[in-house]
Order: sequence, then structure tokens, then C-alpha cells
Amino acid sequence: MGTQALVLHPRLPSKTAAGQAVRDPDARLDEAVGLTSAIDLVTAHAEVVTVAKPRAGTLFGSGQIERYAELAERLEIDVVVVDHELTPVQQRNLERQLNTKVIDRTQLILEIFGARARTHEGRLQVDLASLTFQRSRLVRSWTHLERQRGGTGFMGGPGESQLEIDRRLIGDRIIRIRRELEDVKRTRELHRDARRRVPYPIVALVGYTNAGKSTLFNRLSGAAVMAQDLLFATLDPTMRRVALPGGRMIILSDTVGFISDLPTHLVAAFRATLEEVTEANVVMHVRDIAHPDTEAQKHDVLIVLRELGIDETTRAGRMLEVLNKIDLLPEDQRIVLRQRTIASNEPVAAVSAVTGEGVDTLIARIETLLGVDDRVCRFRIDLREGEVLAWLYAHGEVIERVDDDQHARVSVSLGPADLARFEKRFAGQVDHMRDVSSNAG
Repeated sequence: MGTQALVLHPRLPSKTAAGQAVRDPDARLDEAVGLTSAIDLVTAHAEVVTVAKPRAGTLFGSGQIERYAELAERLEIDVVVVDHELTPVQQRNLERQLNTKVIDRTQLILEIFGARARTHEGRLQVDLASLTFQRSRLVRSWTHLERQRGGTGFMGGPGESQLEIDRRLIGDRIIRIRRELEDVKRTRELHRDARRRVPYPIVALVGYTNAGKSTLFNRLSGAAVMAQDLLFATLDPTMRRVALPGGRMIILSDTVGFISDLPTHLVAAFRATLEEVTEANVVMHVRDIAHPDTEAQKHDVLIVLRELGIDETTRAGRMLEVLNKIDLLPEDQRIVLRQRTIASNEPVAAVSAVTGEGVDTLIARIETLLGVDDRVCRFRIDLREGEVLAWLYAHGEVIERVDDDQHARVSVSLGPADLARFEKRFAGQVDHMRDVSSNAG
């Protein structure tokens, strides 16, 4: 039968900022049900709850609580999921009045992270986020300690160590984990240094959770990364080397999906996981264009990117918007959208990662963005240096070549990364090199 869950999405008085898309309550409820399913809870009942006047002690009104207490008893509910952040007092009071376990949105997301993290770094990040959350609960309400659970999750049984832990012990553990994460961060920096020496440009996929990033990653790279219709299917960063049709080699990076109303300390805790995005030459923002909340999801992603220091206005020419899941649109909408994006000069592409439609246009857009900084250089190469000439044909775009008896004068367009590799590898075998243009167009 499984663990039975009652999922409630509180519809509070609107505080939507000017210009921000209004979220559809039913879509938010569907998302909450998806999050609940992601940790194998069975949703016995889900409902949008209109809360005209949020109560400081319980969030919901007394009549609502009485109704849900009866519903929880009748459906034999094991846990009530409130799709909103609860204070320790609200959580404690709701548990007493509903006579069942209650978790809020933050705890639900932490539980998913704990279940999905596979790498050592991912597990450390989960531990840090969980302890930071628990410490905030201890600061605000010592009496809520009885509701904490053993380990980093919230769905397990009572843990004796949790009953005895205090702020100092939690603080000590946080310090130790942060030290370990610093070691991991240094290791990742060494790996990035190694890639810079190769070096290949990085193309990072970002987007709202379940927007189809991993499916697109698999389509572009031929990899077999976990790609399911599941929220937070990807938590640990995955990187693959991919050869584009034009011959350019890139590193494709898949990242954890973003989500709305993610607490600040969770964003900070997973900042290291998203560091590849800040290093990327091109950031691909993958959107579920068929989702009813697609505009609001876009807004949430751009907010997180700005928190990481990536602003779409300051990175013009480096961000590519990918309108995914066009196969789920009505045929007339899909055709119009594809034609509009193909004709546009903007960095945007409409695709279906599942069927492959539009992926050729997307790849062309990627190559265009990566070519913005290409340089046209002229090299004078001994004709006996066949390896040098072959390398230029394989990695660059040869624009002009004039041969005499002993030398080839070659004008070739190269990206900064390939130019650096060429100079390092063949500098002693090339008699002369000169920049002709700083932009190959």
C-alpha cells in the first residue's frame, strides 16, 4: 500500500512582484505531488487550500484543520505534506491537531536530495543543508527537538542522538563538513585547471527541475544519464566530451534542476554543484515550454543564475534559451514556434529532446555562440609538416590556402581554446603566425 500522504498547497494572498508571472495553483499542486512521489510516498489526496488570513500558530484556519484531521484519519494518512515553509511552531501545532506527521516544502526537498545524491560531494551537500536547516529549528524552538529524526532525512524513525544534540554539536558538524567541501572544491578546481590546459569550451545545461535537461544531455552526448519524468532526477553534475558536427570539441555539463521557493541556505549549500555553470562558455537554459507555469519557471531560474553571478543581460551572446518538449504542444503551435525560432536572430531554439526535432538547429546555435570569439590567423607552415596541416583542418575552418614549393600559407578561423592548444603543440613547427581578424563572424 505504501506510505500514504496528504498533500496541501496553501494559496496565500498574492505577493507577486511587478512583471513576475503569476503561478497557477493547480500547477503548483501538481509539482508538490511530483515532489512527494519522488520519495516514494503515495498521494492519497491532494488539494489547493485557500488561506485568506495565514495563522501564526498553524497557518490554516481552525475549520480547515478540523476537516483535514478527519480526512487524515479516514484515509489513514501517514504524513501530511504542506507545500509551503512552516515555522517550527506551526509544524508542531499541526502535528498535534492533525495527529500525524507533518513536513513542509523544505523538508520534502531535503529528503529528495538525501535519497538522490550519489557522489561524495553530493552527500556532503545534503548533510550540510540538512544540518543548517536543523540548526535554524533549534534556534527558533528548542521544544521542536522531539520531532527531529535520526540521520539527515526526515522520514526515518526517531534517533536518540538527535534528541540529545545541541547547537554546539550541530555547529561542529557543520564546520567539519564545510572543511571537507573545501577539499572537494579544491579538487574540482584542479580538474577545471586540467580542462583549461586541454582546453575545451564548456556548455552547461541549466533549467527548472524536470524541464528535460538530462534527456537533452543524452541526445547531444549519446550518454545514458538517468532521465525520467521525475523531479530532481539529476542531483550530481555530469560531464561528457562531445564533438560538434563542425569538428569543435566541447565539454557538455548537466546540472541539478532549480525550483521555486528554495530556501537561501539550500541555494548556498549546492553552490559548489553549480560552479561549472559560472565557468561555462555557453549556458543553455532549458525550458519546458509545454508547462502551464513555464514563464514563472523561467523567472525562478534567472533569479538563481543571478545569485550565482550570471546575469542574462551581462552575458549576452553566451546564453541560449532552449524551448524543450515541443512534442507536447498542439501541432499548429509547434510548427509556428519552430518557424519563429529558426527565423529569429536571437539565441533561442525550439526542440524536442525526446524525438530529436529541432536539435540540428540547436547545435548550429551552439556553434554560432562558440564562434563569437574565433580569430582568423595566418600561418606559414612547411609542407612536410603534414600533422600540423591536418590538425588545422580538423579543428578550425580553413578560409584560404596558398602553396609554394616549400610552404603553405593558411588562413584559418580558430576558437581561443583551439588556438591556445595549437600554439602550445606546434609553435616550434610553424615559421610564422599572425592574427588577421579578432572575429571570424
